[in-house]
Amino acid sequence: MPLRRRLLPVIALLLLAPWAAECSWGGFAIDDFLPVLIFLGPMYGGAAILIRETARHLGAGWPTIVLLAAAFGVLQAGLVDQSLFNPDFLDDTQYADTRAAAEATLVPGLEFSLRQAFDYVGNHIVLTICAPIVLIESFLGPERRLRPWLGRPGLLVVGLIYLLGSLFIFSDINDDKGFLASPLQLSFAAVVVLALVATALLPRWRRPHPRRTRRAPHPLWVGLPVVLVRLGSDLATGWTGVAIALGLAATVGGLIAYWSSGNGWGQRHVLVAGTAGLVMAAAFAYLVPPYSPASPAAALAGDIAVTVITVALVGGAWWRLRASPAVHVAAS
Repeated sequence: MPLRRRLLPVIALLLLAPWAAECSWGGFAIDDFLPVLIFLGPMYGGAAILIRETARHLGAGWPTIVLLAAAFGVLQAGLVDQSLFNPDFLDDTQYADTRAAAEATLVPGLEFSLRQAFDYVGNHIVLTICAPIVLIESFLGPERRLRPWLGRPGLLVVGLIYLLGSLFIFSDINDDKGFLASPLQLSFAAVVVLALVATALLPRWRRPHPRRTRRAPHPLWVGLPVVLVRLGSDLATGWTGVAIALGLAATVGGLIAYWSSGNGWGQRHVLVAGTAGLVMAAAFAYLVPPYSPASPAAALAGDIAVTVITVALVGGAWWRLRASPAVHVAAS
């Protein structure tokens, strides 16, 4: 296979991950899309590639990807930009008014908001890692979808790109915010990251799971619970809201794992489950401001661009899968 064709999905994932992470929900106006790809691509895109390649090289399924995505979310928010521990992190943005809500769920001793932890890590799982991987894999044929794209040299290059990108962001934010988390906070984040990585690498995720006699639901039904998580997570504030959000996320995760073991579960189901959160983020982009003030025209143009890109990606992937056979994706 020509090198260009082998690298195309890698480059696509490198660019899609930062856009999904920061632009798809309305965080940036349209004139900031390109800088986001340039400056955040090495970190977000590099992480998405490394996580995807680790799982596929191991022959593991989506539990491994989700757990590694959670580890990345904690690593990013706890150790790299340290937004999880910095109470002033959003003060120079248009989200400064969320500080009071965040402080309502502070964890004593560690001084981080459990609500923000759920949002930060959850968004990294859904938007930064899972949705981009699902989309790129859905555009590929069945013979390449679940196979590794890179060998050891390629992984080393991507690993270096990710490391340099993360160091750049850490240095830039540290210079800008002048904040460094305490040793206890950093140690806590590191332990959580290591625990999630260790869990993700358990052999059980690499074992084939037998199909059940029950039929998997229609793919579109799989997206409905994900939508309910997004809507239900904002039903209440404070500790009650966190409990509802965590309960909904756990329930929906278990439900998708249950459905995935049924006959007929295929890549279209995976596509809907993996991109429903992205679609919801794009829909709500019209209701939230970008981080930095922007003209109404630029903000609206960005939201419209998000809609067009999301519809094109999800719709194109759905169309691409119209004749693909069902495949077991080890979601449980």
